[in-house]
Amino acid sequence: MKLYYSPGACSLSPHIVLCEAGLAHELVKVDLKTKQTEHGDDFNAVNPKGYVPTLALDDGSVLTEGPAIVQYLADLAPAAGLAPAAGTLDRVRLQEWLNFISTELHKSFTPLFQGAPSEWQASVRNGLNKRFGYLAAILERQPYLMGEDFSVADAYLFTILNWTQWVKLDLAAWPALGAYLARVAARPGVQKALKSEGLL
Repeated sequence: MKLYYSPGACSLSPHIVLCEAGLAHELVKVDLKTKQTEHGDDFNAVNPKGYVPTLALDDGSVLTEGPAIVQYLADLAPAAGLAPAAGTLDRVRLQEWLNFISTELHKSFTPLFQGAPSEWQASVRNGLNKRFGYLAAILERQPYLMGEDFSVADAYLFTILNWTQWVKLDLAAWPALGAYLARVAARPGVQKALKSEGLL
């Protein structure tokens, strides 16, 4: 498999899952501004959406969208325990978390990265602060989103929460989030992915 990624972008989430699951993979770095891969290929020819993550499978098919990719990868390596079995209520709970992270957190960072007008940014930051409070209340009671066990949802949340440092969002008001980031960052699979992307 080939994972098309950009360092620190949302593609870090499936990269972490690949490492946690012990799945063989190749990394292909993408310049998101020029839409060129590190090999000089046109990334839009691989994924016409023009963004990462993109997973090229051995049979030539391509998967896009992080939440779909991480569930696919988890199902390839069920022994790693990164997602509950399909068809169970716990799997739906996992999907609930992935949707929350995608819609309520991930997309909220776009105006902060793109330099939206200050009034808009202030509104976005206020909304994120409310979401952080919600997450902190849960992570004060349990180590991971699904309880005692790390899941693909944690790979995604870890990735998004790391963006706070780049947009000057201070998590100090929520110690549980800082402790969570440190706990996830210490995992060997996460360390491997961070090092591979030059983030450590």
